[in-house]
Amino acid sequence: MTEAARANLPCVIECVVNISEGRDQATIDALVASAGDALLDLHRDADHHRSVLTLVGTDAIRAVARTAVDTIDLRSHSGVHPRIGVVDVVPFVALGGSTPADAIAARDDYARWSADELGVPCFVYGDERTLPEVRRGAFTTLVPDHGPAAPHPSAGASAVGQRPVLVAYNVWLAEPDLDVARRIAREIRRPDLRTLGLAVGDGVQVSMNLVAPERVGPAVAYDLVARRTAVARAELVGLVPREVLGAVARHRWPELDLDDARTIEARLEAAGGRIRPRRG
Repeated sequence: MTEAARANLPCVIECVVNISEGRDQATIDALVASAGDALLDLHRDADHHRSVLTLVGTDAIRAVARTAVDTIDLRSHSGVHPRIGVVDVVPFVALGGSTPADAIAARDDYARWSADELGVPCFVYGDERTLPEVRRGAFTTLVPDHGPAAPHPSAGASAVGQRPVLVAYNVWLAEPDLDVARRIAREIRRPDLRTLGLAVGDGVQVSMNLVAPERVGPAVAYDLVARRTAVARAELVGLVPREVLGAVARHRWPELDLDDARTIEARLEAAGGRIRPRRG
């Protein structure tokens, strides 16, 4: 995100927590209630068995995490998306006048709290290592940075990170061929585009994290897939920076599942007085 774009955002920390529950409505309602006014967006997927809650600030995540650990049991969990825990991924993102150092402080505060209060071991990522490295190495080549050396019996572990703004994006193939999706994912994967080919329900998708969306945005990602096979549809997961949306021709927004109402800025503007300045 450019400095000009940052200047248009309030000075806050965003937390985009990934919870390993996408099916039980009562549990999802409890998570939403725990988030309260800090919730900017909810994306749920029953096949991934995952919900992504976009939160503003650094406090609501603790209430959400406690609810998740109290109500979800990873031992009975089955879903398409890779996971190491109930509160699977907890990334903190600096917006506006906040800095990466602020996000690192929020990350470390939360990881210590989760270990001490919930007994959930936490692996940190950011400058130290990437999220894929945590997924590959948790409890094998990596020991938790905070908390017990073994997974929580029902809640597993958490990957707690600091990262820049990214865009989570799925492109669904017209023909549900998992081998094709996996081949395309391998072909287009690069440092600024993380990809997986996944079978999801009756369909197949190339699931992507656009980790530098100012360089590889939704249109580029979509076209990389569409040049290799027919596409059924696109799916934005969570929110997108308005700057990234603005780089896409408006006539393509419906095709790419984009809309100004689903930008970070629009949700922060709608939140208005609910936003509290970052602690620090």
